[in-house]
Amino acid sequence: MATITSINPADGQTLARFDTLNDAAVDTALDRAVSAQRAWSAQPIEARQAILRSLAAALRETAEAIAALITAEMGKPLAEARLEIEKCAWTCEHYAAQGPAYLAAEPVETTASQSYVAFDPLGVVLAIMPWNFPFWQFFRFAAPAVMAGNGMLLKHASNVPQCALAIEAVCKTAGLPEGLMQTLLIGADQVEALIADPRVVAVTLTGSSEVGAKVAAQAGAALKKQVLELGGSDPFIVLADADIEAAAQSRFRNAGQSCIAAKRFIVVEAVADAFSAAFQREIAALTVGDPASEATLVGPMARANLRQDLEAQVQASVKMGARIVVGGHAIEGPGFFYAPTLLDHVTPDMPVFAEETFGPAAALIRVKDVEAAIAMANDTDYGLGAAIWSRDTTAAQAIARRIEAGSVFINAVVASDARVPFGGIKKSGYGRELGAFGLREFTNIKTVWVG
Repeated sequence: MATITSINPADGQTLARFDTLNDAAVDTALDRAVSAQRAWSAQPIEARQAILRSLAAALRETAEAIAALITAEMGKPLAEARLEIEKCAWTCEHYAAQGPAYLAAEPVETTASQSYVAFDPLGVVLAIMPWNFPFWQFFRFAAPAVMAGNGMLLKHASNVPQCALAIEAVCKTAGLPEGLMQTLLIGADQVEALIADPRVVAVTLTGSSEVGAKVAAQAGAALKKQVLELGGSDPFIVLADADIEAAAQSRFRNAGQSCIAAKRFIVVEAVADAFSAAFQREIAALTVGDPASEATLVGPMARANLRQDLEAQVQASVKMGARIVVGGHAIEGPGFFYAPTLLDHVTPDMPVFAEETFGPAAALIRVKDVEAAIAMANDTDYGLGAAIWSRDTTAAQAIARRIEAGSVFINAVVASDARVPFGGIKKSGYGRELGAFGLREFTNIKTVWVG
């Protein structure tokens, strides 16, 4: 039987080991999920609202213990882990409040005596989730899924099994019906059979573009609905009229391990030196160290191989002409730490531009004007998020409509928010999470026509 190992990225020490579930245990879980979902879908909307409010309360009541677990298992600084749990709780409350409106039947004027669009639950959805925001990535799917009347099976990343089990535990504490939400500790080799099983009606994945392509092929072969939130190489455009000090935002939250973190800082030449200097000042103020310390702002990367991949991207780019302004190296000692890094004079042929960098490294690209900035921003296989910094917000909104991305933030850092849809285009995936659109992704959008 295979095992799943939890390792503390701050010191490389093993925290726990778990045996993977065998096929019989997975089969039992599937039967339980189907039974629970059928009963849940028949519950009135008020029952779903009550459960979501209970989930929010349970998350807040256990926030300190959960935050400490997140920090130990994937290296997120403790203060960031607390914020992650609060965001989960707030999102549950949002769907409790807004879910009835999102699910309300929409009348459509036709030649019928009555016609409308209804939103019915789909069934049991498989959620394949990543490690970088181990609670938030799940709950931004789960809160709308619960409200819509669906059941949930969680296959979490293999380096956060304790977080996966803690998610199931908090759902039980909140009073979710037995079997409606289950964590499956299984290996990657068991996922394809799970996707193919007729008891699973849809799949949602947050992960790399490479894994997304595999899951899409497997779900497509079974003609099942998918929502894919994949990689990103988000552009961060700084125009000549930008507030430079405000624009010098960090790329280093969660040690840069975020799909929507700004990765390519595309700066108009007239302000590039000023922006670089401001960015360097920000890096100098960062405290790198033990993520369990309240003073730490940047913790370790989650795994040794992730640090190796980032190091290879940085060094290859330097050989091609990029200049290291700050950092550019692994930090010696225990754990998987990498120095916050700024590379200047980056060009599109370099790995730190062309590939997704998933760690604390920022690439500064100098351009001559607005048109060059737009072209550079769109010169990527990804299309998740983008940011534009300019005092002229009217002009910035016109630029935003020309950026090939699922979301564009003006004078703000890209973030996911329960009130608005979230997702990407190109190799960043398809479908949407959050908002009314995210809730409706896993519903049967049903036309009802009364003759």
